[in-house]
Amino acid sequence: MDLYEYQAKELFAAHGVPVLPGTVATTPQEAEEAARRMLAEGSSLLVIKAQVKTGGRGKAGGVKLARSVEEARARAEEILGMDIKGHTVRTVLVADGVDIAAELYFSVLLDRAERRYLAMCSREGGMDIETLAKERPEDLARVGVDPLVGITPQVAQQIVAAARIEPPQVAAQVAQVIERLWEVFTAEDATLVEVNPLVLTPDGRVLALDGKVSLDDNSAFRHPGHAAFKDTRDADPLETRAKEAGLNYVRLEGQVGVLGNGAGLVMSTLDVVAGAGESHGGMRPANFLDLGGGSSAEVMATGLEVVASDPQVRAILVNVFGGITSCDTVAEGIITAVRELEGFSKPVVVRLDGNNAELAHQMLAEAALPGVTVVETMDGAADVVTAIAEQQGA
Repeated sequence: MDLYEYQAKELFAAHGVPVLPGTVATTPQEAEEAARRMLAEGSSLLVIKAQVKTGGRGKAGGVKLARSVEEARARAEEILGMDIKGHTVRTVLVADGVDIAAELYFSVLLDRAERRYLAMCSREGGMDIETLAKERPEDLARVGVDPLVGITPQVAQQIVAAARIEPPQVAAQVAQVIERLWEVFTAEDATLVEVNPLVLTPDGRVLALDGKVSLDDNSAFRHPGHAAFKDTRDADPLETRAKEAGLNYVRLEGQVGVLGNGAGLVMSTLDVVAGAGESHGGMRPANFLDLGGGSSAEVMATGLEVVASDPQVRAILVNVFGGITSCDTVAEGIITAVRELEGFSKPVVVRLDGNNAELAHQMLAEAALPGVTVVETMDGAADVVTAIAEQQGA
């Protein structure tokens, strides 16, 4: 889960990383009220920052300065509703401004290829790090971090030395902040913690002026508080429904709904459907849906409901190899869904093999469900379902 800047800074502050105060606003009026309060408390410069989960906000006009209540409201009006790289701005952060003496860069991330963590640091912050890495790689220090050791005071000193951060007193301050950012990374089970820029002020402070954090969803059970960071405003309702039911579902852009048990089988099914669709009007998979290895009839019915609810789906392919999940259980779920789900009318092609496949075929034959076709092979089922989908669109 990627966090917004203001959420990342909440985590930073909780772990002692120095940040500037700020207030979140979703309307120009809220931005005005925040500015009035902050200016009354002594702020002389405010920054109105778009909150989107992408970079390049400044270049897109999503970061603006304000020195009065009226300016803050006007800047918020300009930013709210903007489209930044496909992301609609629904929230702004009204933050204190600060004089900057130098801009640095720091990040720590999971390096899967090397099976370790990687810390990156540079004296040139505030710019696109990918550009820096490409054009002047010598100015971006890369230091591998042993997971069993972590970023100790000694490792933090190695990082700032590799980045050639000077003078010594500044390097020492930056090293301390890096240690705290490592604490954020490990304590919150993150896969990325990035600060760009990490600034040095004229009065000698080191501040995280921006922040980017990606949290590992697999650790959510250890962090119940992370649920508050979720933003469901842009979530696909079908994906939300599937997740609530415990299903692994990803919506695609095709016309053939796909359900299977096991990620490998479902991925193979997507490829087979795409291949068969080349002969049937370019029909393509509309989704990925993995029912899981121990699916019940109820889960099968729920999966069919989710897939059938997608208006772009013209026909559905159920491809199951019975193992832990027996084929008769799958058949029971199909029968339940087709008979009981209100308005269910999508054609369904079924391919079942493995545990209790013969019994499942018998159950489906006896049920004689309208619109349900049983096919023996995966290739044959893909050909039939894409042909049906093509006809449905004619």
